Order: sequence, then structure tokens, then C-alpha cells
Amino acid sequence: MDVKLNTIRLVWVLSLAGEILNNAVSFAVFCVLDFVDFILCFVYKAIDFWIESQWKPCYCSSAKQHIIEGDNILVSEDCEPKIVCLTSTKLQLEDISDTLYSRPSIVAQLSKFIVNYLYKTKKTTVTSTFTIDSTIVEMLRGNVVPRWSDCDCKICNSWTSSSKDTLFVKAEGPKDKAREDVLFIHGLISSSVFWTETLFPNFSTTVKSTYRLLAVDILGFGRSPKPTDSLYTLREHVEMIEKSVLEAYQVKSFHIVAHSLGCILALAIAVKQPGSIKSLTLLAPPYFPVPKGEPATQYIMRRIAPRRVWPVMAFGASIACWYEHISRTFCLVICKNHRFWEFIIKFITRNRISFYNKKYKNTNKEKTMKPNEKTKQEYLSGKGENWWNETFVSQLLDENKIQYSRIRTYLLESFCCHTHNAGWHTFHNIICGTAGKLDSYLDTVCNQLKCEVAIFHGGDDEVIPVECSYNVQRRIPRAQVKVVENKDHITIVVGRQKAFAKELEKIWQR
Repeated sequence: MDVKLNTIRLVWVLSLAGEILNNAVSFAVFCVLDFVDFILCFVYKAIDFWIESQWKPCYCSSAKQHIIEGDNILVSEDCEPKIVCLTSTKLQLEDISDTLYSRPSIVAQLSKFIVNYLYKTKKTTVTSTFTIDSTIVEMLRGNVVPRWSDCDCKICNSWTSSSKDTLFVKAEGPKDKAREDVLFIHGLISSSVFWTETLFPNFSTTVKSTYRLLAVDILGFGRSPKPTDSLYTLREHVEMIEKSVLEAYQVKSFHIVAHSLGCILALAIAVKQPGSIKSLTLLAPPYFPVPKGEPATQYIMRRIAPRRVWPVMAFGASIACWYEHISRTFCLVICKNHRFWEFIIKFITRNRISFYNKKYKNTNKEKTMKPNEKTKQEYLSGKGENWWNETFVSQLLDENKIQYSRIRTYLLESFCCHTHNAGWHTFHNIICGTAGKLDSYLDTVCNQLKCEVAIFHGGDDEVIPVECSYNVQRRIPRAQVKVVENKDHITIVVGRQKAFAKELEKIWQR
């Protein structure tokens, strides 16, 4: 008993020490990152002015209270973040997240204190309840041109050569005689290949012949348009999906399969079209109930991006969410040069498949199989889905009980094919900005929709915790939650696509 008690105490002490160490290191690291992002703000302003001959706005400064007479571009009424979005064809009231311009950091607070101390301004009477963010005004009033830090390849800009202002949709299945339609919506920093490279090849012949599978690249990602003047709000995302998929393909009733951020878009679509939804399948839905009295957007931002160096996924999310200029630097290095990184990965992996027999599991022996010339040429020409004879490999693996591994380059391709403007605004305006709406969305699904709701979550997911799926179930009691052990945010699909394809087929056939 004493030994067991001492063990429990030791574990508790080590856990406490680890938490203290994590907090201390995180504080130091993020203080440095605050300063780096502060410096990068001026660096990018200088480079933007040098290359594009004009200052580019950013969200480093907080919202300013004033009215611009004449055009009256207004942001936020009675503390509700809204903006009158001006385009060449529309004047639209948009909902934006205050986390875009309200991300408190030590450097920002210190600089604000110094400025307020050195330059005390006279108090003026403001009779209006409107406030405005100067960044958004500059974005809307300025000339909209592609940024020098964005990729200019044909894939990322294929939408510019088309006269149609619609999203990219990968459609498979019968065109005229489809019995049912399925809409697939990917998550943040991803694209439709998340579905087309995993699930589509693994659906049964029956599904492929009777279901029309529609995987969409959401606005700003993959091969879809990436407008530089867009704020990537919920309205924009939903309307573009309706226009590009539901209207273009004349979809009347349909199933929805959505992952991560895509779950929010799926719920918004379901609420708009409650009579059209046949089933709703959500993977890792980012739903955090907001405690009373807490600012919803700020609470969600801190839950998803807690400014901690550990776990690693939380550290990455914190950098992407809190630091506008550091995340822009990442996009400049990785996304703008994604063709180079794809070439490196393909150069390393495309000429061989490494595999080993189970009996060699504990040895260093490894065999290599090279692709035949025909399939290799198909791959190089872009006609073949894979450069190896997959049927032959599958038979070989079954006969010899061999396991193999291959780096999936499509994950890198989908990860890189977006702009910083799209990723930054989509994160804040969709994940954070919809924090106050999700409760009503879920209640609508619970009370007005009669469709089946299935939820899947990886047990090792460090991006969206498993508790989020159970939170959804509490709002929709009929929802079925399945936690897949030893799977994370990505491997909930990738690596188990055959099993998940079968699970989806069962849901659709009920």
C-alpha cells in the first residue's frame, strides 16, 4: 500500500513539475515570439511598400473609434463585430471576429502603454456607437492586387483563368442517374484531396454506381478562388458552397461528411437547408461550450491556441492563430515554394516502395521494389493515380503478409495550396467568429432536423480534444459518437480509409 501511495505521489509531483516547466518555458518562448512578430510587422510593411508601392494593412493595431464621413465604412455596432463589405458588385454586412485585431501580447500592451503615456490625446465627444478597424478600411478602399508573398503557380491560380466565380469541385459517380448525393467538406489548411485520395478509391462498386460524390475545395484553399479582398466570413464560405455545389449540380437532398473546421460549415448549411439533409457525419467537430460571462471569440481562441509549447500541435496552432506576421513568413517559405517541397518529397519517395516481411520485423533487412515502366510513365504524365501497380502490390502483401509504408505527398500538396490571407481570416472568422452561433446551430439540428448524426473522433487528437465530440452529443442526444483509439486529427481518416469508407456506407444506407 505504501509503495502504491508513494508511486501516486511521485506521479503527481512529476506532473505538477512538468506543468510548471511547460508554463515557464511557454512564457519565455511566446515573449520572444511577441517581439519577433512585432519586428516582422515593420519588415513586411517596408517590403510591401518597396515591391507593391503601397502600404499594406495588418491587424497589429486595435480597433479605433471614429466614423469616416462620406463612404461610411463601419465596423462593429454596440461592440458587435460587423463590417460593411464593399466590392465591385455588392454591399454586404459581414460578421467578423474580434480576434483578428484583439490578440493581446506583452509587447503590444507595453508599446500601447508607452504610446499612451508619451502622447496623451485630448478627449473628444463621440456620439456614435459605431467603431471601425482601420485595417479593414484600408483593405476595402485600397487597390486589390495579388500579394508578392503568395504562390503564382497554375494550380494555386487556376481560378483566375476561368470566367466562372465558383469553387473547385471533384465529382465522381453517375451524372444523370445518381440515387443520392454526398457533399464532402475538408478542414482548415487542407483541400478536397483529403477525401479524393483516401475515401473515393475505397468505396464499394455499389456506392460508386449509385451515389454522386462531391468533394469541394472551400474558398481560399486548393484549386478554388483565393480573392485578396475577401474576409473569408461564414456567409462567403456557405454561399460559395451553395452556388458551386448545390446549385451547379442541382442537388436537392444530400448527405454531408465534414472534417474539423468543415463541421462548422456543415452545420451552417444544415441550418439553412434543414429539409435537404439526409445524414450528417462530423469528424473532430471544434465545439467548445462558452462559459457564461466569457467573451466567446477570445475563449475559443485560447482553447484552440493556448500559447503553450507543449503539446506540439498546440504550439503550432498558437503560432498560426496569434502571430499574423510569423504565420505569413511560414506561408512565404512553405506555401509560396510548395512546388519545390513537393519535388523534394516526390524525388525521395516516388522511385521505390519500402516494405518488409513480418518475420524481419526486428531486423534491419529491407527489400525494394521498383515500379514497372508503364505505371511510372502514367504517373509522370499525370494519368495514373499512383506510379506503382497497386493491384499487384496488394496481392503481394496479402500473400506474404508484408507491411509497407509510403509518404503521402497529397497531404503536403493540400497543406500548402492556400494563401496567408485565406488561412488567417478563415481561422479567425470561422473557428473563433462562430463561437456564439454554434449553440443555436446545434439546437436547430436537434429540434428541426430528423436526419442521423454520426460523430467520429481520434482518441489521440491533440488539435481538437475528444471532449468536443461529447459536447456536441450533449446538444444533440441522438448523435452517435465513436472514438477511434490510437488515431489523431489526420489519421482518423488517413490510414483507415477502407474501414471509414465502409462505416460511411452503412450510415448512408440506413
